[in-house]
Amino acid sequence: MKIGNEIHAVEAHAGGEHGRVIVSGVSDVPGATMYDKMSHLRTHGDGLRLRMLREPRGYPAANCNLILPSSHSEADAGFVIMEQVEYPGMSGTNTICVVTVLLETGRLKMQEPVTELTLEAPAGLIRVRADCRHGKVTRVTFMNVPSFATHLDAQVEVKTLGTVTVDVAYGGMFYVITDARAFGLRLTPDEGRDIVRIGEMVKAATREQLPVAHPLQPGFDGVTIAQLSGPPVAEGADWQNAVVVSTGTLDWDRPSTWTGALDRSPCGTGTSAKMATLHARGRLPLHNDFRHAGVLGTVFTGRLHEETTVGPHQAVVPSISGQAWITGTSTYTLDPTDPFPEGFTVGDIW
Repeated sequence: MKIGNEIHAVEAHAGGEHGRVIVSGVSDVPGATMYDKMSHLRTHGDGLRLRMLREPRGYPAANCNLILPSSHSEADAGFVIMEQVEYPGMSGTNTICVVTVLLETGRLKMQEPVTELTLEAPAGLIRVRADCRHGKVTRVTFMNVPSFATHLDAQVEVKTLGTVTVDVAYGGMFYVITDARAFGLRLTPDEGRDIVRIGEMVKAATREQLPVAHPLQPGFDGVTIAQLSGPPVAEGADWQNAVVVSTGTLDWDRPSTWTGALDRSPCGTGTSAKMATLHARGRLPLHNDFRHAGVLGTVFTGRLHEETTVGPHQAVVPSISGQAWITGTSTYTLDPTDPFPEGFTVGDIW
């Protein structure tokens, strides 16, 4: 693997969530699969993630994707997802951004009105349908990895909050999901600081008290992301959510270090995890649209297509539909004399 002094990227957002897509400047990463390549980056090349997501090139809510060739015979391309504290196996918003960038920039051939393609993510193959018109991707629908609940109505003890009732589910990442109404929240942008604080506290407690691991994919374990869930604020959605992505390590003795950022979108893997819990309760049947709103009011539409099993867990196969928009192109450079080659964080916003 070689990282050049110039990295070329296309900037995009899906439902409000930023998704930078690196299209050149990084030579192929060692590994037979995208999971292997992700593991190599995490172990040997994490400086790329830090450089692209920390200041001065990034910010707390930034995400980054690295397009790579796939050796899988069914895949048109592969990608590795990089976030502030982890390399997720799958991400809905990032998938939508990657598909939009690949097609609208001509890196993969667009066919109107529908382009079908397959991407390889670290979590596996992702089948995609892109609705296209006049050179624009107007909607991306992808079949996500099987999703399942591991805990329903479990109780965790959260310092300063007391006993909190939670669900834990996998939708490409392990989520802890709790009802926002228990904290008097409606999940609107003005509540962002409280949502992040509560989400980080509940996530840390759940990770400690309810250990989980994917039974078929070693390396995907532990709750790494929190979702507060509640009734929709506006018409056009069936449910509302706010997902909290960590930007640092939670230290109970230093409350000022409880750092996180809101996912600006309705969150694709979070929607998949939520649908898995609803189906497990008998509240969301197969083949019904589930319109999930995020904190900005943007909506992803989910649907459950079939039941399956993942190890000992009853699971469902979800699809997620949404749209992304390209916001610009960027060339990132690294001067050899730069004192911050891997960026930095400062406590005012991190």
